[in-house]
Amino acid sequence: VQLVESGGGVVQPGGSLRLSCAASGVGFSEYIARWSRQAPGKEREVVAGISKTGGVIAYDDFALGRFTISRDNAKCSVDLQMNSLQPEDPAVYFCNIGGSGIWDNGDYWGQGTQVTVAS
Repeated sequence: VQLVESGGGVVQPGGSLRLSCAASGVGFSEYIARWSRQAPGKEREVVAGISKTGGVIAYDDFALGRFTISRDNAKCSVDLQMNSLQPEDPAVYFCNIGGSGIWDNGDYWGQGTQVTVAS
């Protein structure tokens, strides 16, 4: 199983980034998918999750209204569109699949992609 994230980088406050995660070696459509993040000195937290078919989506409060998660089961991918990035958003963002609920941690993780917000 391999999850490969891309799309991280440096943006100014108020800017946007789109993170993508490509899955291989796994029946992607069988898994709940989510994006989590971990900032230095903080615990990893779920940013957003999406059900197997995409019919159920949930966001943590800080992401609601700014971030959009989506998935394409045909392409085995899950994306996170992040708008209005703020100074509190920098972290390593991880793609994660598996688990029995959106707020669980799944079995499979990507290596992470760094998001930095700097003026």
